[in-house]
Amino acid sequence: MTDTTGADAQPKEYRQHRFRRPPGACELLLVRHGESAPTRDDVHHPVVDGHSDPPLDPVGVAQAERVAERLVASGEQIAAIYVTTLQRTVQTAAPLASRLGMGVRVEPEMREVYLGEWEATFRKHMADGHPIGERVMAEGRWDVIPGAEPGEAFAARVRGAVTRLAAAHLDETIVVVTHGGVIGQVLALASGSKPFVFVGADNASISHLVVHGDRWILRRYNDTAHLGTAYTTEPEPLA
Repeated sequence: MTDTTGADAQPKEYRQHRFRRPPGACELLLVRHGESAPTRDDVHHPVVDGHSDPPLDPVGVAQAERVAERLVASGEQIAAIYVTTLQRTVQTAAPLASRLGMGVRVEPEMREVYLGEWEATFRKHMADGHPIGERVMAEGRWDVIPGAEPGEAFAARVRGAVTRLAAAHLDETIVVVTHGGVIGQVLALASGSKPFVFVGADNASISHLVVHGDRWILRRYNDTAHLGTAYTTEPEPLA
């Protein structure tokens, strides 16, 4: 028998390792839609279930192509692509779906927070420094806006949607093209932070969440390495 306890025995090493998805977990790549058409006093965007539904701006179309290029080049084994009921998410997902040869699935509960009386005018009011807009940011609550979706209801529907998607895709990676307010809420739930800590994800950014049962693991936030300066404009107001 060989003696491994002597002075010449080599100590056992315990190396650091890269993160691996736990068995039974789901990885969600949360993509904020590309930049949507600007708000204008003389243009009225369509409305879907009470939500303003602008299309992508040409800048947003270019951003969507960059998202697709990034995700295809990464070699991610994407099992499904989800969008919301709003066309800016569908248009953002289209280049990726085309490259992968798969359709998209609609998850209505990942739609943007409802902004009540400001649904069509949110950007204008925020740009103008409206007092209610200042309260929204100071208090970290969308429901300061008259008629807006209550914070607890918004958090509950987003939590329910993420939980449902993860349960349907155990041991898989999915792409969810969604909205800035939703991404902020998801990551606040994952981290236990205040609601607005992660509000403000850039258009066409990628955030990365791993859901393993009741454990939500935040891996990445607001990754825009694929965009470059040619596909960015002035920051878009939150939602």
